[in-house]
Amino acid sequence: MIQWPKQNDVLGTVNRGNPAESGLCTLCRADCQGKCETWMSSMVGRKLLYPRDFGTVTAGSSNTTHVGISYNSLRILGYNYGAYGLTKGLSNSADDCIFPNVNVETEFGSEVKTKVKAPIMTGALGSTFIAAKYWDSFSIGAALVGIPIVIGENVVGIDKEAVIENGRIVKAPELDRRIQTYLKYYDGFGAIIVQMNVEDTRNGVAEYVIEKYGDQVILELKWGQGAKDIGGEIQVTDLEYAIFLKNRGYVVDPDPTIPEVQEAFKSGAIRSFARHSRLGYTDLTSFEQVRENFMTAIEYLRGLGYKRITLKTGSYGMEALAMAIKLASDGKLDLLTVDGSGGGTGMSPWNMMETWGVPSILLHSKAYEYASLLAARGKKVVDMAFAGGLAREDHIFKALALGAPYVKLVCMGRALMIPGFVGSNIEGVLHPERRAKVNGNWDSLPRTVAELGTKAEEIFAGYYDVQKKVGAEEMKNIPYGAIAFWTLADKLTAGLQQLMAGARKFSLDQITRNDIASANRETEAETGIPFITDVQDELARKILLS
Repeated sequence: MIQWPKQNDVLGTVNRGNPAESGLCTLCRADCQGKCETWMSSMVGRKLLYPRDFGTVTAGSSNTTHVGISYNSLRILGYNYGAYGLTKGLSNSADDCIFPNVNVETEFGSEVKTKVKAPIMTGALGSTFIAAKYWDSFSIGAALVGIPIVIGENVVGIDKEAVIENGRIVKAPELDRRIQTYLKYYDGFGAIIVQMNVEDTRNGVAEYVIEKYGDQVILELKWGQGAKDIGGEIQVTDLEYAIFLKNRGYVVDPDPTIPEVQEAFKSGAIRSFARHSRLGYTDLTSFEQVRENFMTAIEYLRGLGYKRITLKTGSYGMEALAMAIKLASDGKLDLLTVDGSGGGTGMSPWNMMETWGVPSILLHSKAYEYASLLAARGKKVVDMAFAGGLAREDHIFKALALGAPYVKLVCMGRALMIPGFVGSNIEGVLHPERRAKVNGNWDSLPRTVAELGTKAEEIFAGYYDVQKKVGAEEMKNIPYGAIAFWTLADKLTAGLQQLMAGARKFSLDQITRNDIASANRETEAETGIPFITDVQDELARKILLS
């Protein structure tokens, strides 16, 4: 196992826990006082693109020896002439070919195109209490930035206030809150996506959403995720709530209705219960049966009125990946999210998350290969998003290049949740009367924040950008977590623009697999991306021998 460094001296960032390849700690806490790269970027934004203490330092890369197969073992290529994909009105003059002029807008969809300001989207934020607590920050931030956000599975099922009559939802206040919060600030870019699992399908989530919101909402079917090969889980510490969930039809472990379990809970030997969702397609035994079931479901959803439908699949084996690409393409779905092993935002069983499934880069490489097989037969391939342990601007570039031209977005889970935590904690300190409402965890500003300032206007580099967008009067309604979200997104966008400018690609549709290279032969063999010194070697020899 590779041990990633805990400290980046050049950026002045530190991981309090053990870092994953993404740069995030393997365990990311809502009350963390910093300061990993993503955490700091939520306040200082694009400043984190550069080494600290300019004028008194020099800096050199430590990332020149690559071991193993991962996104870290892909290198981004730059070129010394040309400029491609310049937007209308720009020339190939050096005055026009500057990184701020790189266009990072994208779109996805089959019949109806969904426009997006930057090629990122959130992972599914569903029934976890983290998602509920910080939803305002996540959703308002995503709406302001102009990117899609996904309401994950089971939101209705775990809502005590939701009313389900005769197996169908008639009232869903938490789901309504989440949708309406995003739509309040939606300006034509991005999307609100509602995900469905087995229980959601049974409860009539699709019918409820289309009747109330129509074309404003995209529906996502869920086959799985990269964190676990079992249904979604949450953990509850209240016996009565556990019994409520059991009565709602969920699998609850241990069973809270058993007398001896109740006694163990009362004595303190059992302190929590895990609520599980069900596996899909357990009654099917072949691809043909899955196809028939899936296409029937799509036809039904179209009949309800859904014009935009997406699918999320997890890090199963190659058959499931091929099925997802084939059926999503044949069904004219709008997006397929391919989520590789390693990431996780919910309560995934730890050793399951450590050992099951296909790591992201391997799954994503196969997704490209299989999509290309369809394209070679003249088939239109579904637009895709890659997910699984991606957090930085270089990850965005590499994932888009690895999956080009099929990948339109990079799905980020934990990375886009961090600014919600950071902003809420700061808001709770600066405005104690709001602390409970925003779920702030701090009593005072830690030194890592206080050295930046003592007011929101001083702390968040993106504060005045957000104010320009919403107006000075509306700023009082914008949670600090949303401002932090904007600030992080600005850093990711600027970093991506810089990488694209270096590759001479001034719009996203110009990024290709030729813009990355493998840094070791293992990665070359598994991804199909040539080894770095083999790239353009033939051209180089022609120049020398001409």
